[in-house]
Amino acid sequence: MRQYSKREARTLLDIGCGGKNVFNLKRYFNVTGIDLSPDMLAQAKELNLEYAFVLGNMRVFKLNTTFDAVLIDDAISQMNTRADFEAAIRASYSHLNPGGVMIVTPDVTIENFQQNKTTTFSASRDGLDVVFIENVYDQDPTDEQYETTIIYLIRENGILRIETDRWNMGLYTMEVWRQTLQETGFHAYEKKFCLGKDEYTTFVCVKS
Repeated sequence: MRQYSKREARTLLDIGCGGKNVFNLKRYFNVTGIDLSPDMLAQAKELNLEYAFVLGNMRVFKLNTTFDAVLIDDAISQMNTRADFEAAIRASYSHLNPGGVMIVTPDVTIENFQQNKTTTFSASRDGLDVVFIENVYDQDPTDEQYETTIIYLIRENGILRIETDRWNMGLYTMEVWRQTLQETGFHAYEKKFCLGKDEYTTFVCVKS
């Protein structure tokens, strides 16, 4: 963000913040988070007492302030229609100061989507063991959507329960991304990075 920003970046809006601890952000920015889930916001507030969190829809939210930087992580993939996707990008743009930077990273694009890809990982803490099994599947290659299903194997002190989540996610070409960002008014740079065996594209978007 600081490399591309045309202004001193002090304030940051984390869109689709979820319930995470923003320790990696609050070292450098005064952070405001926005999310559609009251439960996620309550968790985020517990972990980040010093920052503001707002209930809002990333497609249509309107705050009475603007920010030096905007971050949209994997929440952008929840925009599973072109209209919702474009609306979320416009809303982000309108809350960014001139010369500010938006960082946005899609989970996947059409170019690197892997049909029926299944991944697993696990985590343990204080008698709680969780195994995550994630599968992605594109039932209709013409509709710019794909399905993500996650199965959670949760053992509390050895007792197993199973939970599932399922979402329809947005799946767009790189050209759609580039065109949408440009038409919104951003000058976008593309940066590649790897997480494990997976490669992602981060769009670094400067508001002129």
